[in-house]
Amino acid sequence: MAGQAAGDAGRRTTRHPARGRRSDAGPRRRKPVSGAPDIQDVQDVTDPDDPRLDDFRDLNSIDRRPDLPTGKGLVIAEGVLVVQRMLASRFTPHALLGTDRRLSELKDDLAGAAAPFYRASAEVMASVVGFHLNRGVLAAARRVPEPSVAQVLEGARTVAVLEGVNDHENLGSIFRNAAGLGVDAVVFGSGCADPLYRRAVRVSMGHALLVPYARATNWPKDLALLKDSGFRLLAMTPRRDARTLAEAMAEAADERIAVVVGAEGPGLTAATLRLADVRVRIPMSRGTDSLNVATAAALAFYERARLSQ
Repeated sequence: MAGQAAGDAGRRTTRHPARGRRSDAGPRRRKPVSGAPDIQDVQDVTDPDDPRLDDFRDLNSIDRRPDLPTGKGLVIAEGVLVVQRMLASRFTPHALLGTDRRLSELKDDLAGAAAPFYRASAEVMASVVGFHLNRGVLAAARRVPEPSVAQVLEGARTVAVLEGVNDHENLGSIFRNAAGLGVDAVVFGSGCADPLYRRAVRVSMGHALLVPYARATNWPKDLALLKDSGFRLLAMTPRRDARTLAEAMAEAADERIAVVVGAEGPGLTAATLRLADVRVRIPMSRGTDSLNVATAAALAFYERARLSQ
């Protein structure tokens, strides 16, 4: 910010006094979007190397991306809908970057927002982030303290529990399914991907920022916390001796339940299966033994929601 201000000051121009205009210095600002509520801080950026955009730089980099927990640890929302959900979440954006078109679409959501909106062309954005960004807008927020497992269980009736789900797209899909099908919270066991990774947030359509989640600190022993809170643990498995999904959900229709799913391939560990109250399978055909983990979770969430109506 200091370097930018100095650079702007160095380019200071003085208008002709007969026109009644005064000297102008600082980040270039344009008039508000026509018909928009007051968006407090819109700044035009034409240089992709502008340091104000550093929190959006190199989004596909293995070691420099801003959403790495070991680096800046930022939360990046991508696209109008995901940005809207970030604005409605506990993650408060400190900066936004987008095209004029996306600014117009977000004008109501950004009314009175304190965060600057850096308005840039699609070409400048592509140079900054490292690829062409079809969605045209990004928001950056800092991570906030996460609740405990006990806190997210309070008042919950249906919970998803994940073990070893290390694919960000699967993780994001599970959050989206959970939001749409009435799951109250998500609990992470060992080996799970970061739910605040940009791809996970994007695939979740922003629901990873809204559905409460917590990370177990002593896995799988923390499953006892769910049992002590009155949850019936339904462990998803392809084993033929397991109860069918319809049977297990019908038997637990009046109970608090936790749907426990594992990584694709290995599935749930033996230790987790031993702690479950019931093992649950989805009947399959044509020699297929299992489904994608996000799909299997969605079927379980739907069956639970259907019986809860």
